Formats: sequence, structure tokens, C-alpha cells
Amino acid sequence: MYKVMIAVLVFTVVTLVILLSIDPNLNANSLSLVSSSQTAFSVTINGQVLRPGTYAMEVDKTLGDLIEIAGGTTENADERAFFIDVELENAMSYYIAPMYAEDDICGDYPYAKVGLNTSTKEELLVISGIGTTISAAIVGYREEIGSYKYLEQVMEVNGIGNATFEKIKNYLTLE
Repeated sequence: MYKVMIAVLVFTVVTLVILLSIDPNLNANSLSLVSSSQTAFSVTINGQVLRPGTYAMEVDKTLGDLIEIAGGTTENADERAFFIDVELENAMSYYIAPMYAEDDICGDYPYAKVGLNTSTKEELLVISGIGTTISAAIVGYREEIGSYKYLEQVMEVNGIGNATFEKIKNYLTLE
């Protein structure tokens, strides 16, 4: 009888250790995709979602699917700054921009934003960090490649790297 009790106790301790080592950002859906699908890849979502993090997603899934797995958007998410029907790309990081500044407790003053797909060169100049050369490059990219599908795509414009994107990302929409 003691041997059975000791075996159950050891099994319980081992199970608890294993469960504590699992990443809390991964849900059961994500774990099953990793183990059962050869067409899964990882994407990261941050910003105004309830559970930011890295998730395993299947090919042909959209940003809307990723947002759903991440618990949905917060009340502060700016719906003009993302398209839910954009197909996810492997190893990409997607940012859901806020409508109001994080330190604006009352939410009275929304960010003054400009649209990547609609703004002129002059309208883009109101964003700190965008000068005449970069504003012209943003519009030129749009005319050459087509509409921006997600905010991070602006980093494909010559002259915009991670530092500039971090500085301007809350002031952009896709409309």
C-alpha cells in the first residue's frame, strides 16, 4: 500500500514540475498546432491585445485569427491601424496600435494619426520622425507596391528601421 502512495506522490510532483515549465502564453490550440502540423510557423503579436506573445499558427491564417487566439483586442485598440483579413507571414511581428496614449488615463485625447494609404507627403510630415525624404519614400512605396497591409510594412521603406518605426508606430493608421 505504501508503494502505491509513494508512486502517486512522485507522479504528482513530476506532473506539477512539467506543468509549471510550460509557457503561459501558449494555449492548447497553439500546442496542438506545433506537434501535429508541418505547416505551422510562429508569429508574434504585441500592443493592444489581451495576451501579447508568440503563437504557432497554421498557413493561411489571418491577423484576425491571431488576434482571436491572443484573447482579442483591448478597448484602447485603434481598429483603423490593422486589417483582420491580412494573411500572416512566418516569423513576423504584428503590432496593434492604441487609440489613446498609455498615460492618458481618462482617454480624452486620441493620438493625432495619419493614414499610410491615404495621406499626402505633406500630411505625413506632421509626425515627428518623418522628414521630407521619408514622407516622399512612403508615398513612393505606396504608388509602386500598392497599399500597406499592416503597420510593420512601412519598415520596408528605405530610411525606416526599427528605431524610426518604434517612434512613429502609434501615429499611423492604414486608412
